Amino acid sequence: MSAAPLLGDGAVTDCPDRCLRERVASSVQIMGTSASATSQAAPFAPTHQADHQGNSMAEHRRSLQSVNIRNSKAKSIITNKVAPVVITNNCREEFQIHDKIQSANYSMGRISDLLPEHYLVLGEFFMVQDVYNRADVLNTTKSHGAPNFRKVKGNYPLFGMGQPSLSGFKQVLQRLQIDGCEEVIFICLREEPVVFFRSDGDFIPYTPRGRENLHENLHDLDRELSAEQIELSIRKELCDFAKLSENMFYVYNDIEHFKDEPQQVQILSEEDIHVTEEVYKRPLFCQPLQRYYRLPLPMEGAPLEETFDAFVNILRETPNLSLMRDSSRPLPALLFSCQVGVGRTNLGLILGALVFHHLQGASKSPRQEIQKSEHKLDFQVIQLLISRLTKGQQVLDEVDDAVAMCSEMHNIKNAVYENKLKLEGIGEDYQIQGSSTKGYFLQRTLQSLERYVYLIVFNAYLHDQYPQAFPQSFSQWLCMNAWIYRLLASMDSSELSAPASLITDGIRVLVSSDFLATDLLSTAKEMKVANFRRVSKMALYGMAQPNSEALAVVMSYLTDQRRGHSTILWLNLQEELVLEANGQMFTPRETGCVEQPIPVCVHYPQQLQLQEMELALKQDILRCEKWLEVITEQDKQMRMFKSCHTIEELFVHQKSIYPGLSYQRIPLTDCCAPKEEVFDRLLEAMKSSLAEDPNCAFIFNCHNGKARTTAAMVIATLTLWHINGFPECEEDEIVSVPDAKYTKGEFEVVMQVVRVLPDGHRVKREVDVALDVVSETMTPMHYHLREIIISTYRQIKMAKSEADAQWLRLRSLQYLERYIYLILFNCYLHLEKKDSWRRSFSQWMYQVAARAGVYAILNHLGFSEFENPDDSPMARLRFRWLPHSVQSIPMRGQLI
Repeated sequence: MSAAPLLGDGAVTDCPDRCLRERVASSVQIMGTSASATSQAAPFAPTHQADHQGNSMAEHRRSLQSVNIRNSKAKSIITNKVAPVVITNNCREEFQIHDKIQSANYSMGRISDLLPEHYLVLGEFFMVQDVYNRADVLNTTKSHGAPNFRKVKGNYPLFGMGQPSLSGFKQVLQRLQIDGCEEVIFICLREEPVVFFRSDGDFIPYTPRGRENLHENLHDLDRELSAEQIELSIRKELCDFAKLSENMFYVYNDIEHFKDEPQQVQILSEEDIHVTEEVYKRPLFCQPLQRYYRLPLPMEGAPLEETFDAFVNILRETPNLSLMRDSSRPLPALLFSCQVGVGRTNLGLILGALVFHHLQGASKSPRQEIQKSEHKLDFQVIQLLISRLTKGQQVLDEVDDAVAMCSEMHNIKNAVYENKLKLEGIGEDYQIQGSSTKGYFLQRTLQSLERYVYLIVFNAYLHDQYPQAFPQSFSQWLCMNAWIYRLLASMDSSELSAPASLITDGIRVLVSSDFLATDLLSTAKEMKVANFRRVSKMALYGMAQPNSEALAVVMSYLTDQRRGHSTILWLNLQEELVLEANGQMFTPRETGCVEQPIPVCVHYPQQLQLQEMELALKQDILRCEKWLEVITEQDKQMRMFKSCHTIEELFVHQKSIYPGLSYQRIPLTDCCAPKEEVFDRLLEAMKSSLAEDPNCAFIFNCHNGKARTTAAMVIATLTLWHINGFPECEEDEIVSVPDAKYTKGEFEVVMQVVRVLPDGHRVKREVDVALDVVSETMTPMHYHLREIIISTYRQIKMAKSEADAQWLRLRSLQYLERYIYLILFNCYLHLEKKDSWRRSFSQWMYQVAARAGVYAILNHLGFSEFENPDDSPMARLRFRWLPHSVQSIPMRGQLI
């Protein structure tokens, strides 16, 4: 999800990482070439973009024609291969004039035709005064030195403010000292670069802004470059620009009316420009008990885990914030600041309030009085989270207290509620500048909800780790509790409340299985269902979604005299709604993207919701009694449905004929590793059936009988081998084909997991044999769960667009993770077999594998043989486990 602007705390605009990195690298290069030119050197005549790269003496002489040595200081100019050397008349100064300043690839531009053209910072940005007067809602700039300066409610020494000037910051520190704050920890929360220009004895903050929206700061900058590095690069550029423009540079103070704009500022040397570190650190030399940190927070959504880790490191480094602190000493004051002191400052204040709560107990503010203006958030994800956290309700209450205490200018809970109200208030969705309005407010709601939920999770971390002096970082702790990532990935469960009438209202369309499932195995003619197959010498079958006719044919086939299966467990892996209408299988899709699945996110043990939704859809279709548009293998058609059945009803009918048939719905996400709970349910279903009949047959189906069906068949194969005995495993063949190593699944990250697991190489080899055995049944599909990993990754190079490349990268990572999960599951089957697998796979993963570092490995998943995994956010559990789709599906239900 792309970030959206946050009201009151600046806003957001995009700065492409690669472009920014190139600009900063260029600027860093320029730093070295222009450093020897002193402030007494004459200004260069302004130029646009020069390509001058010559190395000859003649070229050096020509370059000097644009040099105006002020007051005729030059006594002589000595040319050489490096740069011309200027010796002044009094022979007291000697300096080089580097050609790089005028030959650098600098860009020029103007905001409008009525305003002058001038140099652009980092190739595209204008320098705009950081904070406008109206942003100071609390009117504290004059009295306290910074906009929106405030102390939180209660008795904690916790303060927030907007961006001050240098003099304003000194005034803030003096104010805190007068109020009795001996120790002050100041934390700047800004991720965007800020530089300060000298003005009337002070240094005033300015930020680079794009022409398209001068009110928006840069954000989501390249993680390889810190804000401090970018600020230093900007300062060097500004100094070069000044040398090219008679020691002047254009800035903008009034971007509302542009009266008397742009303004000129004089830059004679680097000392006329300060970076953030200089503004905040220099005053601390006079006050040794005060410290400064920069903790960049995002404008929207929850911070990354590394940001929480950095905050915890501040706690670790501060003895007076330890639980072992000298209680006779006063707590240090925590001072947080962002641009105008609202959104990010509010988040920092809440983090500080949680820390003080653990150090000192609850604040003396009356809770009921603070919370009376708040809205209660009854989201499903919050209820599920606190039900699984230790002391979950207490953890939630403490966060709510902190939110209320810090709510003078912004309330995170109210922001979630208000965004949700706006989302629900949109009737018919409409487009603004090519974007869906509902999609925009859905994103805003989920981002504000994510921020609130992460505060709950962080407080749970403090409960667990603060008493132990933080032996684990927040990142490590989350990997030890990876179920939280699973839960957070399902925040948007709006599809559960989508109206049943979407088909009859013409908003969605029914798409037939014939259109979606290509019969690559050519079994439809005989078995009436696509891609029917059996694992050799085992009672394991797979196929696409059957209709009632195919179901009858398959059941007759399985129970005939030759096969004679008297007990059959049928496992449906679909996570979409499916109906049979007029004897044909259909699934609902959006009219604009009929090939895009619409999964329904169901939390166990609430899988009956799928059946209830299918029943409601069936009843609505039969009740409407009108012609409906459907998409079949041939084309679009209009159909009047006289009969309609849910999948559950089809199996109830077959069970009346074949009493030994059992049916379960265990939804799997297509192309991904099955969730831990899915392994649990598949294993439990098989164990129960085998306990009744050791010769039970197992049948799996998804919409096309391919990816999900194959994964489940491999899981079943491994399970049966552990129960009935493994076949003879032949030694690995020596394969001499390109990428043979990777075709065999020997990726570095896979082998890292294998090394961790007991008898890991044998465990992997058994999975490989199971994959080969299952894949032998589907050769015409050219689909192998292991071999598809490298084949998909190799397609990235041939992608037609960056979006296609990112999608292929995600898919290859999902396939890689699925393969690793199969290896982990086989290891679990080995280790827990002695106890008949009483401990579930989920419990084993969270209690055993997590402690061995498995989730930490999965949190840096990638193809390290070819690239740095951390370059892609999809290497992380947090982002990879989110729902992904080629095309975004419009929101049809309500957030619950």
